[in-house]
Amino acid sequence: MKFVDEATIDVAAGNGGAGCVSFRREKFIPFGGPDGGDGGRGGGVWAVGDRNLNTLIDYRYARRHEAKNGEPGRGSDQFGAAADDIVLRMPVGTILRDAETDEVVAELLVPGEPVLVCKGGDGGFGNLHYKTSTNRAPRQKTPGWPGEAKRLRLELRVLADVGLLGMPNAGKSTLIAAISNARPKIADYPFTTLHPNLGVVRVGPEKSFVVADIPGLIEGAAEGAGLGHQFLRHLQRTELLLHLVDLAPFDDADPARQAKAIVEELRKYDESLYQKPRWVVLNKMDMVPHNERAARVKNFIKQLRWKGLVFEISALTRQGLEPLIHAIYDHVAAHRAPVIPEPDARFEVSAQALSQLEDLDPRFRGD
Repeated sequence: MKFVDEATIDVAAGNGGAGCVSFRREKFIPFGGPDGGDGGRGGGVWAVGDRNLNTLIDYRYARRHEAKNGEPGRGSDQFGAAADDIVLRMPVGTILRDAETDEVVAELLVPGEPVLVCKGGDGGFGNLHYKTSTNRAPRQKTPGWPGEAKRLRLELRVLADVGLLGMPNAGKSTLIAAISNARPKIADYPFTTLHPNLGVVRVGPEKSFVVADIPGLIEGAAEGAGLGHQFLRHLQRTELLLHLVDLAPFDDADPARQAKAIVEELRKYDESLYQKPRWVVLNKMDMVPHNERAARVKNFIKQLRWKGLVFEISALTRQGLEPLIHAIYDHVAAHRAPVIPEPDARFEVSAQALSQLEDLDPRFRGD
């Protein structure tokens, strides 16, 4: 399936049904009075996050979504039926923006939680609504209110705890395949990864975190070189960035210079993303001779002027992965919001019920 993380759609809620002017007409009842009902409410448009979806491909081709109008009111005190709402299912992490004002309409961060995008129009009033003691035969009615209509720009940002950053062929796909259940495409040529991949890393019972692998960056990505910056948005919700560096490149490139170029591209794209916690992970250490490893690592850190955490791993041979995984989980768990359990409704007692219990049995009294 083609990965699509941007789309533009038009959504429109239904209009409310018009009210009715009608009077009761039956034999032997010459003055039956007004009996025109109100119109029905128009259908609304809702959006809901679905964890089973991972792309916006459905909205690349289906661009128009309209709810039905409410039914008009009728005589004999019959109110119009309300129209059904329509629900648009999107991947969790989708941001809905108004295409004209660029205002954020909704963010789908909780699976299964519906969000109202366009409100349906209310139904109009029939003449039964205007009946009073002094106005016995009203002839007023109102049309239904129009429903909202918007043009929305959909933008998908995957939900992950950790993001992988680095040059093409730095070993990001190999790493995510080694530590998680993800099975990305792995090959020995640049830009093997063409769309983000998500993997769940299991550290222990009820201990896990999500890793996002995005296509590699190269110098000049801000000007559109390579795949550009189009996938960096998927790292904006992460708590930690892992900067993978190939310490044994085949083309004798300078790893420190390549690492500086990636950091500069990150800063050009988004300052808040640049300020996120970032660790350096030196990959392919199995290809570096043992007698050169210490010197090469020391020289790289000196050239990069790096003062943060550094991990030496080999994603292919799984060397050094266990310490890295546990360090990542400790960092992610420390920054996660604590989950406050909801009170159990079975043990909630209303004040009225408690008063009745006190009257029946003095043991329930506070004294």
